[in-house]
Amino acid sequence: MKFRVGDVEVGSDPGRTGGRLFLIAGPCVLEDLDRTLRIAQRAGEIARRHGFGYVFKASYDKANRSSLESYRGPGMDVGLEWLARVKREFGCPVLTDVHGVEQVGPVAEVVDILQIPAFLCRQTDLLVAAAKTGRVVNVKKGQFVAPADMQHAVTKVASSGGERILLTERGYSFGYNNLVVDFRSLPILSAFAPVVFDATHSVQLPGGLGKASGGLREMIAPLARAAVAVGCAGLFMEVHEDPDVALSDGPNMLSLESLDALLPVLGRLSAALADRA
Repeated sequence: MKFRVGDVEVGSDPGRTGGRLFLIAGPCVLEDLDRTLRIAQRAGEIARRHGFGYVFKASYDKANRSSLESYRGPGMDVGLEWLARVKREFGCPVLTDVHGVEQVGPVAEVVDILQIPAFLCRQTDLLVAAAKTGRVVNVKKGQFVAPADMQHAVTKVASSGGERILLTERGYSFGYNNLVVDFRSLPILSAFAPVVFDATHSVQLPGGLGKASGGLREMIAPLARAAVAVGCAGLFMEVHEDPDVALSDGPNMLSLESLDALLPVLGRLSAALADRA
């Protein structure tokens, strides 16, 4: 399956088909407008300089935070205004997640990609509503779902009119407060739809800090390299100007400087695989 979203071309396996990787990147949650615009501009410049198609991502509401006290975002109305401005000023496609059927319509009027959170990947009504908008639908594989079982989520979307579908691998629950990545999942998932590897949520330690999730930031680059080597259409990374002060998911976010250093490595690896195909 190949399709376009804005100026970004999505293919099934760039390393083996001669296409190029694309990057979905941005902060975990919208914090303030100025920071949102700075991150979108810089992440997009970094991605394009290294030959990656670029999609900006951020959440207007983190509905599944560990604690009631945690920052959730500016809300849908303000968040959509900020996302629309990113799209207008920088010309890149934008992605955000939806948590209820009632959110799908208003969000689809602004964004290019509707993301179904991992915890909600089996919610039929949400998948069907997203499919009916005609937007790209990115379904994140649940931490509790076997790769082969994601074909059912794809069928729900495709049978409801969704013609452009992405599947995102983001790790599997391995005991308490821990995730692992089984890289066998990438070729399994790619039989159903183009696959994105979430290199930042895959190193999360859910609830590992008690009232918040921890993370192993130093493992982002090794897992991203492994995903490109195994084969994926794109990469998903949460990035920030200063991850240590981020209001959500800081321990498993990548700095913009680290993104700038990592992308050329991933690009060269993808090109090497293409040469061997």
